[in-house]
Amino acid sequence: MSSDPLVLMAEVDRATERLLRTADTLDGTGTLNEPSLLPGWTRGHVLTHLARNADGLTNLLTWARTGVVTPQYPSWERRNADIEAGADRPVPVVLADLSDACARFAAAAEEMPAEAWTVQLDLSGGPQPAARVVWRRLREVEVHHVDLAAGYGTADWPDSFSHRLLHEVVRGLSDFDVVVHATDLGHPLTVGASSSGAPTVTGPAHALAGWLTGRTSGSELTVSPPGPLPVPPQWI
Repeated sequence: MSSDPLVLMAEVDRATERLLRTADTLDGTGTLNEPSLLPGWTRGHVLTHLARNADGLTNLLTWARTGVVTPQYPSWERRNADIEAGADRPVPVVLADLSDACARFAAAAEEMPAEAWTVQLDLSGGPQPAARVVWRRLREVEVHHVDLAAGYGTADWPDSFSHRLLHEVVRGLSDFDVVVHATDLGHPLTVGASSSGAPTVTGPAHALAGWLTGRTSGSELTVSPPGPLPVPPQWI
């Protein structure tokens, strides 16, 4: 998958269309109050989070474009409070909010001049180029689409997304020794500091990424030498 933000925005647009189609099927009474895959969160929480995330990332693009420091969220407490306050709204209100927030993010990306994508944003996790914001949005949309537990699974992820997510997750795990072999990548990836004595977990990239991010049980995967599937640490 390209790291070019304009190329990735096309992926974001397609992922957003898929998300909104799924969301539109949740218009029956009470469906947003049903549990999502995230502990303690309903589908209403997930969709509200996706709306607020779009607005937060729009803030970061505005920061990069204008030079005016605009944090993603006023505070983590405010972010959590906004999600809780929005989760129980009527279904049409939640869906309209999500659609509008997605449109605002797309408009903010459209307004970015080429040089603004290279601006380094001073974020809590360290400086990041504005161009990375687009990948962050794509990751949110695709992973939380699965979290809705509404018929969209990791197997529905585009291959390019599965491959990039898998590589990112593997790079981010340091205390979990295992070798993952994605059958559609053709080469193993070492998780943790060393592969010495570590089991090899094999399967398609989407299933490996889903397992490492806690979105699937790993039932599609095989372990060598035979044994129980290791339990990965909690992902972001």
